[in-house]
Amino acid sequence: MLIDTHAHLTMSEFSDIPEVIGRSKEAGVGYIINASFDLDSSIKGVELASNNEMIYASVGIHPHHAEAVDDASVNKLRELSSGGKVVAIGETGLDYFENPVPKEVQKKAFARHIRLAEELGLPLIFHGREADDDMLEVIKEAGQGKIKGVFHCFSSGKEFAQKVLDLGFLISFTAVITFKNAHNARSVAEYAPLDRIMLETDCPYLAPQAFRGKKNEPSYVRFVAEKLAEIKKVPFETVEEITTGNALKFFPLK
Repeated sequence: MLIDTHAHLTMSEFSDIPEVIGRSKEAGVGYIINASFDLDSSIKGVELASNNEMIYASVGIHPHHAEAVDDASVNKLRELSSGGKVVAIGETGLDYFENPVPKEVQKKAFARHIRLAEELGLPLIFHGREADDDMLEVIKEAGQGKIKGVFHCFSSGKEFAQKVLDLGFLISFTAVITFKNAHNARSVAEYAPLDRIMLETDCPYLAPQAFRGKKNEPSYVRFVAEKLAEIKKVPFETVEEITTGNALKFFPLK
């Protein structure tokens, strides 16, 4: 069994959820974590999860929408998390790439997500882009207790990967590792220990090389697993067993 640990099934591209779920099951996907990026997608994600046995939800507000993080929105995320199908807070973090939201606003919003996750005992899904040092600074300052987190769609280098691993966090890879020129992503995938890696699609974005330019979907997480097995020079079944085990330990799936 495979687990797609980061999908965006509430987006308009997915008007065919029953078919998407069917193809996912055929591809050997057992669970899908639907990640949210604003309040609306968080609400829809919880509803989607409540109506589909194999789907679980993560609720949170992406740094592109960090200005929407206030007492009311945090309270709503807390309320949404009271149901058993919410298994993480996020995606949340810092994005300094062409993001008009001021850095300090992003940092405060990120810190509030961390404190909420700590309060609720839920893991965090981190989004970081061109903000490595500040990400770790906020995490260390806001996360006073022991927090669990995964750096999703990891795009930094080996040095930052090691810092992340040293803090006990996980790293998640998408089908970017299948792209022809994604040498850095493959080198980090080779470097990171398999027992600290999870798999994701980040669909509808980042379809595997064989489907570039088309809609990505959870069933394609199999291509990520196959490429990781090739990179690691291990059988597909080894990648399947270990990454799925990592996800089952990380997310409180029931």
